[in-house]
Amino acid sequence: MGQTLGCIQVDQSTVAVKEQFGKFDQVLEPGCHCLPWCLGYQVAGSLSLRVQQLDVRCETKTKDNVFVTVVASIQYRALAENAADAFYKLSNTKGQIQSYVFDGMFSKLYL
Repeated sequence: MGQTLGCIQVDQSTVAVKEQFGKFDQVLEPGCHCLPWCLGYQVAGSLSLRVQQLDVRCETKTKDNVFVTVVASIQYRALAENAADAFYKLSNTKGQIQSYVFDGMFSKLYL
């Protein structure tokens, strides 16, 4: 993704977040876009729409006092229609997913 003379190119499988004077304006789809910087437009950042994988390793003690290590591979991706929420509302995506997986694993291991 590059910007020259107010024009920007958004790569395939990526969306960009456009702001005007620091306020969210719209989500830019892949392709070429015009962003007149003199009117306050800028790109706040980009978001990949590709499937990503996160390996979560969790060690816990079961009811019968046995320590087990469980590795869960989580595959996730951002949806284009929810790109603004994914960009602005999630600060640490991987950390939040790990926390959610830990909670799920602990609740299942102690049943």
